[in-house]
Amino acid sequence: MESYFPPGATANHSSIRAPSPASTPLSPPTQRSNALSNRLTSVLSASYADSDIRDALETLSLRGVHNTAETRRQLRLDVQKEVVECNAEIVRDFGKVAEQLQRIGTVISSLNQTCEEMRQHIVRAKQDTAPVIEEASALMNQKKESETKQQLLDAFVKHFVVSDDDLLVLTSAEEPIEDRFFDVLDRVKQVHHDCEVLLGGENQRLGLELMEKSSRNLNSAYQKLFRWTQKEFKSLNLEDPRISSSIRRALRVLAERPSLFHSCLDFFADARDYVLSDAFHYALTDAVSGTGGDRNVKPIEFSAHDPLRYVGDMLAWVHSTTVSEREALEALFVADGEEIAKGIQAGLSSEPWSRIDEGEEVSFDGQKALSDLVNRDLVGVSRALRQRVELVIQGHDEPVTCYRVVHLLSFYRATFSRLLGTKSNLADMMQTLENFTFARFESIMREQVNILSNDHSALAPPDDLSAPEFFLDALEELTSLMKTHDASLGAEDAKTEITADNKFTPVLRVAFDPFLELAKSSAAELPDGTARAIYTTNVLLTARSSISAFSFASATHLNPISTALSSLRMELLEIQHRYLLDASGLGILLAALEPFSPSSTTRKPESQEKDGQAPPQADKQPTDIAEIADLPAFQPEALIAVSQQLDDFLPSALMDATDNLKHLQSASFVQSVTEEAVEAFCRDFEFVEGMIIGADEARGRVDIKRTEDGSDAGVDDEVVTESGKVPDGDEQESGLRRLFPRTTGEIRVLLS
Repeated sequence: MESYFPPGATANHSSIRAPSPASTPLSPPTQRSNALSNRLTSVLSASYADSDIRDALETLSLRGVHNTAETRRQLRLDVQKEVVECNAEIVRDFGKVAEQLQRIGTVISSLNQTCEEMRQHIVRAKQDTAPVIEEASALMNQKKESETKQQLLDAFVKHFVVSDDDLLVLTSAEEPIEDRFFDVLDRVKQVHHDCEVLLGGENQRLGLELMEKSSRNLNSAYQKLFRWTQKEFKSLNLEDPRISSSIRRALRVLAERPSLFHSCLDFFADARDYVLSDAFHYALTDAVSGTGGDRNVKPIEFSAHDPLRYVGDMLAWVHSTTVSEREALEALFVADGEEIAKGIQAGLSSEPWSRIDEGEEVSFDGQKALSDLVNRDLVGVSRALRQRVELVIQGHDEPVTCYRVVHLLSFYRATFSRLLGTKSNLADMMQTLENFTFARFESIMREQVNILSNDHSALAPPDDLSAPEFFLDALEELTSLMKTHDASLGAEDAKTEITADNKFTPVLRVAFDPFLELAKSSAAELPDGTARAIYTTNVLLTARSSISAFSFASATHLNPISTALSSLRMELLEIQHRYLLDASGLGILLAALEPFSPSSTTRKPESQEKDGQAPPQADKQPTDIAEIADLPAFQPEALIAVSQQLDDFLPSALMDATDNLKHLQSASFVQSVTEEAVEAFCRDFEFVEGMIIGADEARGRVDIKRTEDGSDAGVDDEVVTESGKVPDGDEQESGLRRLFPRTTGEIRVLLS
């Protein structure tokens, strides 16, 4: 819009002042003076900070007006003229605006009329199209429902309906078992499972039909998979470390049908049983069945003459085959054990009759299933192995070999127990064969004992009283048995074998005790007690030296042998003691002095002193000790003879005493017994010496008393010397001592 004021002017009319009365020429001077005064007062009282004044001054400054009288007179007119012009221009513009508004009003009236006409047309059109719209709405709703149903139908068909091509892959025998088969099978199983949702609706017919159809398809698929697995098992090469992944997956799937799964395992076990039995027969006899073999390898039957090697070769082959079979089958059960366990658990719901105990939780143990399958694979091999081992053991009569076979079977029994479990068929068979072989070993030993019992010539003791030949042979066999048993012991077993009843005790009872009893009983054929004692001692010493080197044998039998040797040692000590007394003649004097002793005149050995039986002491003499000189054994001739016999005996006494036990095979045993016998002999001599000294002293006291009384000595009371004179008192006191001059010190020196 154009401005109604000239440039530099402002629309503020406060700056346009009305003409003052002073400027009116008609005003009188008084009024003029008042007006001027008022004007001045007004001007002087005005504030230059007022915005109106400031705007007016700014407008004047922009007009470039000079402060002259003409300009001041013309300024008001110019301003009023401009105001009038501006007002005129505003009026013109408002006229145009009014004109435009009038035209707008006309247009609005026309629009209102047009809108009314359109409203009437719309009402009529609405009345005409309302049924069509309702019908279209119904059609649209029906379309939406149809689209929803179509989507549901498509989803249903996509999820629940399997195409004919997929069913052909699933059920047709001509189609191979590949990944597509398992994918389709998984889908059909999912369809069968999801049909349970349809059964929960009002219309159950569709769910029943689909479930029935999927069940038929699943059964056909499992049967196809079962037949395919059996076919693959026939041509399966377990030597190949890479077993087909399809077979492992097939077993996992078949686990969902426990009956088919176990039937498949039975078929596989039968097939492997036949294959392994045929391979074992080939290894035994080199009889090729089906394929050729390595002709450089000799058949096991070639070593049938050696039972230990024969049985060892067969067991080594079975062990190697078992390990290979287990390693080959481990990928089927251990690697996929969890999947198979899940499949079996799921299969129990589809085959509830497969559950043996409803309350028992069924779990699949891959290691146990693997061991059971390997056991079943080796049933035929186990049967053939048992027959051959029993046959070769029954025809063998060597006890050491039988016992070595026992240890060999025990070793493989422990090996198979660790490999397949303690309850496995192979471990049980090894235990049975071990018992059978040990029974055969016992039978052989009993036969040997029976044969020896009936052969009196073999039981006869040797002339040198050493251990008999049959007993030495038995100990030689026993040593071989003990070495075999010792070699089989481990570090832990060695600790348990030192008990009183260990694993070797039954062997000792059949391979040692009967022969020892026969050897000891054969001593009865010896007429001399000394010979019997020496012979029995030699037998026991030989037996002790054989078993003492092995702790498991000495733990049970060393103590009884040591006890028997202690008893025999006492007997030999008594024999040596009696020999010394008899050879020296001292026994005659001891026998004569028996009435004068409070206990037996035969001195007890030192060993009896240790048992609490102290020998009689010389200070315990009877009151009539003087009568010893009157005894026949103490007569001069007899006493001189005994003294002479003693002198002849002493120089070679030790050698003669040792020679008395020369057949005893232990020099240390002979030395210890002889030393104790000599000590007992010295104590006996000391006793006799004390009795002789006591008798001389008593006899001297009696003669002196008679002389003092003045009585005549009888002829019997006189002591006559060799010259026929009656000796004086000193000679009479030493009468017996003079005839028996040896002292105990001399005896100990000569016998030391």
